[in-house]
Amino acid sequence: MPPVARFAATTLSTLMTLASVAWALDANLWLKLSLYPAQFFCFILMLAVPLGYIVLPARRGTQRSHVPWYDWVLAAVSLCAIGYLTVRYQEIVDLILLRPPAAVYPGAITIVLSLEALRRATGNALPAISVFFILYALLGHFLPGQLAARPNDWEKLTAYLALDVNGILGLPLAVASTIVIAFLIFGQLLNSSGGSRFFTEIAMLTMGRFRGGPAKIAVVGSALFGSVSGSAVANVVATGVITIPMIKRAGYPAHKAGAIEAVASTGGQLLPPVMGAAAFLMAEFLEIPYSEVVLAALVPGLLYYIALFFQADLEAARLGIGRIPEEEIPEARPILTGLYFLIPFAVLIIALFNYNQPPQLAALLAAAVLFVMALAFGYRGQRMNWRVILQALSGAGLAALDIVLVCVAAGIVIGILGISGLGFNLTLALVQVGEGSLFLLLSLSAIVCVILGMGLPTVGVYVLLAALVAPAMVKVGIEPIAAHLFVVYFGMMSMITPPVAIAAFAAATLAKSDAMDTGWAAVRFGWMAYVVPFLFVLSPTLLLIGTPGHIFIAIVTAIMGVWLVSIAMVGFFMRALSWPMRALFAASGLLALVPASAFPGAEYTDIVGAAVGILVIGYEFLAARAPAPSKSLP
Repeated sequence: MPPVARFAATTLSTLMTLASVAWALDANLWLKLSLYPAQFFCFILMLAVPLGYIVLPARRGTQRSHVPWYDWVLAAVSLCAIGYLTVRYQEIVDLILLRPPAAVYPGAITIVLSLEALRRATGNALPAISVFFILYALLGHFLPGQLAARPNDWEKLTAYLALDVNGILGLPLAVASTIVIAFLIFGQLLNSSGGSRFFTEIAMLTMGRFRGGPAKIAVVGSALFGSVSGSAVANVVATGVITIPMIKRAGYPAHKAGAIEAVASTGGQLLPPVMGAAAFLMAEFLEIPYSEVVLAALVPGLLYYIALFFQADLEAARLGIGRIPEEEIPEARPILTGLYFLIPFAVLIIALFNYNQPPQLAALLAAAVLFVMALAFGYRGQRMNWRVILQALSGAGLAALDIVLVCVAAGIVIGILGISGLGFNLTLALVQVGEGSLFLLLSLSAIVCVILGMGLPTVGVYVLLAALVAPAMVKVGIEPIAAHLFVVYFGMMSMITPPVAIAAFAAATLAKSDAMDTGWAAVRFGWMAYVVPFLFVLSPTLLLIGTPGHIFIAIVTAIMGVWLVSIAMVGFFMRALSWPMRALFAASGLLALVPASAFPGAEYTDIVGAAVGILVIGYEFLAARAPAPSKSLP
C-alpha cells in the first residue's frame, strides 16, 4: 500500500480506537460535550466506511498495491455524508418526521456506500440480505396474508434506517463501537506482546507428551486463542499454520487434521469470554449482566471441547499415534516467565464478576495491566514499547472494521423487521408451529439457523438469528438465554457444515486436503454442538440455572455421555468396535446426556444410560484384555 494510503488508513483506524476508548471513559462528560449516543456511533461509522474503501479492494481476494482514484472519491464522499449527519445529528433528528432533504440524501449515500464497503469486507451474502429486506420494506405491502408489510416510502425508510436508534445506529453498532473495540485492543496487545505464542507453547508443554499430542495442542491452543479472537476463520489461520502440519506429521490423515483445527477454532466463538462478540450483544438484547451470559455459556462450551478432546485422543489410539518428539516440546523454564499473561485475564474476570464493571471498562483495565506487565517483563525477547501500542491501537481499529460494517447490515435487518411488521408475523408463524410440537420448532429453528448463518461472520449470524428466530422460541416458554444460545450454536455450526463450511474449507487449504472431506469430518468431530443446544433448551441446568445438586448431576452425567458417544463416533475403545457395539455406546451416551430435569421421568434415562455404559465399557475392557485363542496343531 502506498505511503499516503497507509497513513490515511492508520489515522482512521487509530482515531476509531481512541474514540471508543474516550467514550468508554466518559471523556465527553469531562469535556462537557453534549452528544447523543447515536451521534457517537455515527462518528465511528464516519471513520469506518472511508477506511473500508482505502484498505479493501473492489474485487475480494486480490492484493491491494495501490488505491484507485474512484476509491479515494468514494472514501471522501462517505466521509462527508456521514460526517454531515454526525455534526448536524441533533437538529436533523428534531425534524426527522418532516423527512428533510438534509436527512434523506446523506442517509441514502450512507446506506449505499456502507453496503458496498460491507460487500468488499465479507462478500455478497450480507449486502444481498440487506437489499432484500430494503426491497421488502418498500414493496412488501403488495404481498398477501401474513407476508404483507406495512406501507413505507423510500424517504421515510431512508431517514429511519440512517438516523433512528432502531436502525443502523442501533444496538449492534453500539456494541461494536464500545465493547468490541475494547476487547480487540486487549487482543491486539496480547498478540503483540507474545501472548498468543505463550498460549501455544503452554499447550505444547502440557499436551505434547500425551498420546495424540499435536491434536490436543490444537484443541487447547485454539480454545485459549479462539475464546478472545472473535473469528473462527481468523483462528484457523492464526493457529492452524502451526498445528495442522504438526498434526499431519504425527500421523493423522490430512482431512482429519484440518477438521480438528476447524472444530477447535469454531468452538472459540462458543466459549466465553468473547464468543465472537456475540456475548456482548446477547447481554444487551436480553438486558442482563454480561457476567450472566458468560456463566450460562461456560458449561456447554466446555462440553464441546471435551467431546473434541476425547475424539482426538481416541482417534490417536485407533491410528497408533503417540506423543510428539521431545525436541519439539519447548522447555518449561522460558515458558514460565510468561505466566504473567494470566494476570490480565484474572483482572478482567474480577472486574466483571466482583465489581460489576461494564465489559468495555473491564477490557481496557485488563489491557492496561497487560501493557504495564509486558513493558516490565517481556516474553522471549518480545518487549512492549510505545511503538507497539500505537500499532495495537491501529490494529484494533482495522480488526473492528469488518464488525462495524456487519453491524450496518444488522441494523438494517432489525430496523426493517420492526418498521415492516415482519418480525411479528414471523414470530407468530413459528409460535404456531411450536404450539403443536416443541421438537419440531427446535428442529426447524436449527435448520433455519444453519442456512442463514452460512458464510456470515459471528456478529452477523447472531444478530440476524436473534431478531428472526429467538423471539418465537421465547414466546413458547423457552428460557430467553437458552433460546439465544441455541441460535448462536446452530448459526456457528454453519462454519463447519457443508456446503459453505468456511472454517473447515480454510483449514482444508492449510491441510492440503479435500474441502468436502474436511467439512464432513468436522461435522463428526463437532457433533456435540448439534446436540447440546437441544439439551439446554429442555433443561437449563446445563446453563447453571437451577439447584446446585441438579446442576452437578447434569454436568457429571453429561461428561459421561460425551465420552460414550465420542467412543461410538470414533469406533474404538481399547480395540476396534463392531457396529452393534458402537450403537450401544451411542445409545447409552445419549441417554446419559439428557439432564434429569428435562422432562418427567428423565432421571431414569440417566440411570439407564450410565448402567448400559458401564456394562459395555466393562465388556470391551475384558474382551480387549482376554488372551487371543491359540491355534491348535492338526
